[in-house]
Amino acid sequence: MYPFNSTPGTRPVISTFGSDPGATLFDSRDGQFIVAYSTGDQIPPALGVDHYTVITARLTIEFANDLVAAYDPSPDSWRSFLAPTDAEFVADSDAGQSVDLFGCGFRNGFTAATFMENSPYATPPNPMASGVRNAFAMSFNDAGGALDVSNNPRERFEPRRFATGACPTVAAGALVPVNTQMHFDLHLTDPHVQGYLRAGLNDGKLFFVISSLTFVQQQGGNFPAFYAKENPLIPFQLAHAASLQLTVETGQPCAPVDTDCNGTVDGVDLATVLSNWGSSGQGDLNHDGVTDGLDLAALLGGWSP
Repeated sequence: MYPFNSTPGTRPVISTFGSDPGATLFDSRDGQFIVAYSTGDQIPPALGVDHYTVITARLTIEFANDLVAAYDPSPDSWRSFLAPTDAEFVADSDAGQSVDLFGCGFRNGFTAATFMENSPYATPPNPMASGVRNAFAMSFNDAGGALDVSNNPRERFEPRRFATGACPTVAAGALVPVNTQMHFDLHLTDPHVQGYLRAGLNDGKLFFVISSLTFVQQQGGNFPAFYAKENPLIPFQLAHAASLQLTVETGQPCAPVDTDCNGTVDGVDLATVLSNWGSSGQGDLNHDGVTDGLDLAALLGGWSP
């Protein structure tokens, strides 16, 4: 998804890139890679969002260009994508820019049910403007409200990423070889990410957007590119399209204090809270970002050996 793609839904290779910081006509996250999966055949839909618990979630993509993009495993601040003359500009401290995973939002009447592979990038009268794409990289604010993050540097905020791409076989800062796989392990302890996945599973379809703020200039730049399922190498298993692996439990949701979801609140759950003390993670029962006395009190209040 970007303004000049003349073949939506049928591209063999998908690239991600940001626009030049001074090019305010285009979104900052200009080239966005949308992937969607119909999940209903493997995970029963319409059970109610509270009847899904996603235990693991990994999205995997594969590089289609060779030794072009530098691997950056750490998220980059929006300040590093500002013009160097901007008072809030802070230079990126490492090579490359991260590849980020978000949910997918829609506008102009489109929804996850109606947006198709060949749906238009934007809707007239001004399809070339910034902030008008029909499907876009979406995340949440702290209150759970949906945000279009396509212009987060320009709007000067740090987005809540669903995941940041990791290439275990490549050293940070090195150029990525062709056919290298990049994994996104989703932040499932974030209640907004978990809620997004539950809603998609309930609807039977999950959308994601992969984007980066890789620095480019019009008609040039060394940005990452990935295989799409239309690539002619895919049928011969010489390359791999984007894949999604999920571990999902369905049924009545577990109580938050039942950390292992075994139907009782006992010493195992207590050990989980204590082992995560002072940090986020599975012991953070109230999802306030830290495991502390409030979580311990909640667990003891629900004790049921």
